[in-house]
Amino acid sequence: MIHDIANTIVSYIGDMGYWGIFLLMFLESTFFPFPSEIIMIPAGYLAYKGEMNVYLVVLTGIAGSVGGALFNYYLAMHFGRSFILRYGKYFFIKEETLDKLEAFFLKHGELSTFNGRLIPGIRQLISLPAGLARMNIATFAFYSALGAGIWVIILVALGYLLGSNEELISEYLQTATVITLISVIFITIFYIVRNKRRKEILED
Repeated sequence: MIHDIANTIVSYIGDMGYWGIFLLMFLESTFFPFPSEIIMIPAGYLAYKGEMNVYLVVLTGIAGSVGGALFNYYLAMHFGRSFILRYGKYFFIKEETLDKLEAFFLKHGELSTFNGRLIPGIRQLISLPAGLARMNIATFAFYSALGAGIWVIILVALGYLLGSNEELISEYLQTATVITLISVIFITIFYIVRNKRRKEILED
């Protein structure tokens, strides 16, 4: 089943090219529960075969991801919290989920946009509290691109280096996810410590 889905995605991306990558990654970054793993890993495999340019694959993946994030951002900013809660239930967005996202955003600020793009289950929705808080759009786009870029590069590298070996891809994807989450923790700690020191200096 998974093998058939992967083959279908590879075929689709091969037919649609870079626009296919952009569109699928755009959707992945909105409300649709569409995992980026089944987009960027096959794209990396096509780059390995010489059918696509690996640099363009990465850039297109990042562009699509940021585009979807901006869509969520503007949706939240223009229509507000009540709109998200009213229609978000059709996309598994509950009030409790939104409360947790907002708390996460308020606690970590700009860093939450970067970290959120690297955390499974959060990366698609972290744009919503940023939009509700009307975070600076340039800052939002920058941190979104940075976080999305790291994840896209990891996925493309897996597809490029491991080809179509599903067992190895699954094994290394789990390892890459764990490493990414550990990195998120250390980056968060560094950010918090640095901000705390800045406040202490300003207070002195």
